[in-house]
Amino acid sequence: MRTSPEAHWFKSSYSGGSGTECVECAHAHDDTLIRDSKQTEGPVLRVRDRTWQLFVRALARDGIS
Repeated sequence: MRTSPEAHWFKSSYSGGSGTECVECAHAHDDTLIRDSKQTEGPVLRVRDRTWQLFVRALARDGIS
Protein backbone atom coordinates (compact mmCIF):
# COMPACT_ATOMS: atom_id res chain seq x y z
CA MET A 1 0.00 0.00 0.00
CA ARG A 2 1.31 3.45 -0.85
CA THR A 3 0.45 6.35 1.40
CA SER A 4 -0.78 9.77 0.53
CA PRO A 5 1.76 12.60 0.82
CA GLU A 6 -0.32 14.40 3.46
CA ALA A 7 0.19 11.63 6.05
CA HIS A 8 2.04 13.04 9.06
CA TRP A 9 4.63 10.41 10.01
CA PHE A 10 6.23 10.33 13.45
CA LYS A 11 8.72 8.11 15.28
CA SER A 12 8.36 6.65 18.71
CA SER A 13 9.62 8.72 21.61
CA TYR A 14 11.55 5.57 22.55
CA SER A 15 13.50 5.63 19.29
CA GLY A 16 17.22 5.68 19.96
CA GLY A 17 17.92 8.15 17.18
CA SER A 18 20.84 6.14 15.82
CA GLY A 19 18.95 5.38 12.62
CA THR A 20 19.48 1.65 12.90
CA GLU A 21 16.02 0.46 13.89
CA CYS A 22 12.80 2.36 14.00
CA VAL A 23 9.26 2.35 12.78
CA GLU A 24 7.19 5.39 11.93
CA CYS A 25 3.46 5.75 12.40
CA ALA A 26 0.81 8.02 10.95
CA HIS A 27 -2.90 8.37 11.59
CA ALA A 28 -5.31 8.18 8.65
CA HIS A 29 -9.04 8.37 9.38
CA ASP A 30 -9.79 5.35 11.61
CA ASP A 31 -6.50 3.61 10.88
CA THR A 32 -2.89 3.70 12.01
CA LEU A 33 -0.21 3.37 9.34
CA ILE A 34 3.14 1.75 10.17
CA ARG A 35 6.32 1.68 8.06
CA ASP A 36 10.07 1.15 8.30
CA SER A 37 11.68 4.57 8.75
CA LYS A 38 14.65 3.52 6.62
CA GLN A 39 12.41 2.52 3.68
CA THR A 40 9.84 5.28 3.48
CA GLU A 41 8.84 4.28 -0.05
CA GLY A 42 8.49 0.64 0.98
CA PRO A 43 5.44 -1.27 2.22
CA VAL A 44 3.03 0.18 4.76
CA LEU A 45 1.01 -1.78 7.28
CA ARG A 46 -2.49 -0.42 7.93
CA VAL A 47 -4.33 -1.44 11.12
CA ARG A 48 -7.51 -0.17 12.70
CA ASP A 49 -6.92 2.41 15.42
CA ARG A 50 -8.58 0.25 18.07
CA THR A 51 -6.32 -2.69 17.18
CA TRP A 52 -3.22 -0.50 17.44
CA GLN A 53 -4.33 0.87 20.82
CA LEU A 54 -4.83 -2.65 22.19
CA PHE A 55 -1.40 -3.68 20.88
CA VAL A 56 0.37 -0.71 22.49
CA ARG A 57 -1.46 -1.25 25.80
CA ALA A 58 -0.47 -4.93 25.80
CA LEU A 59 3.17 -3.98 25.28
CA ALA A 60 3.03 -1.49 28.15
CA ARG A 61 1.26 -3.98 30.41
CA ASP A 62 3.92 -6.61 29.74
CA GLY A 63 6.74 -4.12 30.32
CA ILE A 64 7.92 -4.22 26.71
CA SER A 65 7.49 -0.57 25.74
